[in-house]
Amino acid sequence: MRAIVYSRPGDSSVLELVDRDVPEPGPGEVRVRVVVSGVNPTDWKSRKGSSTVPTEAQETVPNQDGSGVIDAVGSGVTSFAPGDRVWLGISGWQRPTGGTAQEYTIALESRVFALPEEADFDLGASLGVPAVTAHRALTVGELLPNRLAKGSLTGRHVLIAGGAGAVGHAAIQLARWAGANVITTVSSPAKAALARDAGAHHVINYRDADVIEQIRAIAPDGVDHVVEVAASANSALDLAVAKPRATIASYANDRGGPVTIDVGASMRLNIRYQWVLIYTMGADPWRAAGEDIFAALKDAALPIGVGAGMPLHRFPLEQTAAAHDAVEGDAIGKVLIDVAPALG
Repeated sequence: MRAIVYSRPGDSSVLELVDRDVPEPGPGEVRVRVVVSGVNPTDWKSRKGSSTVPTEAQETVPNQDGSGVIDAVGSGVTSFAPGDRVWLGISGWQRPTGGTAQEYTIALESRVFALPEEADFDLGASLGVPAVTAHRALTVGELLPNRLAKGSLTGRHVLIAGGAGAVGHAAIQLARWAGANVITTVSSPAKAALARDAGAHHVINYRDADVIEQIRAIAPDGVDHVVEVAASANSALDLAVAKPRATIASYANDRGGPVTIDVGASMRLNIRYQWVLIYTMGADPWRAAGEDIFAALKDAALPIGVGAGMPLHRFPLEQTAAAHDAVEGDAIGKVLIDVAPALG
């Protein structure tokens, strides 16, 4: 089988195409014939050495997310059978050879999720890190239920920072499907158009001098929940628009800088701060995310593509380096790698 590997940290030039034997699944594992591999910022950051750096003797297959078809199952696997369509999330985390930039990958059963017929493989490969992060960020609030379903957020005002990004896009779609009044902030008219196409009810440029007043005009009592991508830069804004007992769920700190919390204002509002990282959130939230995302997919609530606010950029497997460069260069939309034909 063809696989992309690297054995030392570095820029995209360390990635190489090799031929390897098809691996066999062990207990609790499944083998997936990968159709599409999804690329996220975490993939190029890991390759550069931001997390566990591979040794010279440790080949690593990049890319955490993907979609495909179950090809074989190991002993003890009960959720899947050969022929099942699936999507994968953080397949390669703590498993160097478990990435999706290869024709067959071995994944833990717990990191594989059913892909309904309503969703194609492109959509399946676009879920993983972005959709699960969005789900987690939307289910950790005191004023929100801990599961998402159609209509479960009816009557809530949800503010999503960075609505044109991959996580912001998924959060807009999941929140709207769940019935929330979705407000999002962006930095430009072009990104505003993407957020509207994703389904946001209200789109505001966070550079506007009256951004707080605009949000308060939509949610006079304050927003029930914030999904935050720039914890430091937006700290004051979030407090200014939050209602009492709201939660600020932060999954990133874009634009950098130390996060300064106004303790007095936070205490007066009984604000809850929640940090979100899906790698360490535990098995139960992953299971819940998989089930809720499946329901949203059945309702066609998570579309991608130009008309849905998420343009697609495609690369063949042998151009994985170019795909990584596109994501590192802040390509707007989703970068996908075509690994193998879908068949059937």
